[in-house]
Amino acid sequence: MRQITDKDELRTLQKSILDEIHKYCISHGITYYLASGSLLGAVRHQGYIPWDDDIDLYMPRADYERFVREYHDDSGRYELLEPRRTKHYVYTFAKLSDTRTIMHEDAYEGYPIGVNVDIFPLDYVSDNMMVRRLVFTLKRQVFRICIDKIVPLLRDHRPSNILKRLVCKMLPVSRLMLIRLMRRLEWHKGKSSTVVNMTEMGPGIEACFSAHALDGTVDLPFEGKMYKTMAGYKEYLTYTYGDYMKLPPVDQRQTHKFEAYWKD
Repeated sequence: MRQITDKDELRTLQKSILDEIHKYCISHGITYYLASGSLLGAVRHQGYIPWDDDIDLYMPRADYERFVREYHDDSGRYELLEPRRTKHYVYTFAKLSDTRTIMHEDAYEGYPIGVNVDIFPLDYVSDNMMVRRLVFTLKRQVFRICIDKIVPLLRDHRPSNILKRLVCKMLPVSRLMLIRLMRRLEWHKGKSSTVVNMTEMGPGIEACFSAHALDGTVDLPFEGKMYKTMAGYKEYLTYTYGDYMKLPPVDQRQTHKFEAYWKD
């Protein structure tokens, strides 16, 4: 296998996946938004944040469920990864992956997946802060149990972690049951005035933002092409990053830790 060490080569793969998602969503009437660092990059840099190395998208829950249920790629180049349809999949959100490639990262030790784009569902959450904190706490704990049921018992050799994983593996609940429980925690009965990416990779409870930000979409430039995001993107960015046009200190410019390769 040849390692992908050139950032531009990696980004070219990611942008191709983004184009595939954009094309599918536009042709099937599915709403998606550039989100997180990708949206921040589009607004501040008209593309990637210079030190960033991934692409993040949001979809309202109903659109996310449609995409997960209906997306297919007859060519076989792209694979949709999602916990209800992908064995050994760790996360509770979807990824669209390029099957010609392999990525190695700690969470996927033993189960490598391809270079991908993250697709996160957006859910309504309670406007009551106490209820909101309880839901986030419960989901985080259930996710940790789910992870410990999947990863190898001796992933690391600290006795406390081995014991914790052993207990989780012995619990009389399946991984799918835990995933369904997490889904129920994510689902808020009826609409509220607040939405959030509630997955384990979300920015957390402090990043809940007004559902009015989702009233419509706008096009923004990203690496020379136009993509969709929420009409209230400025409000979302302010909730998530504060003064989002200000560059962070150098020591806070984080990248992800993974290695990417072309398959033989």
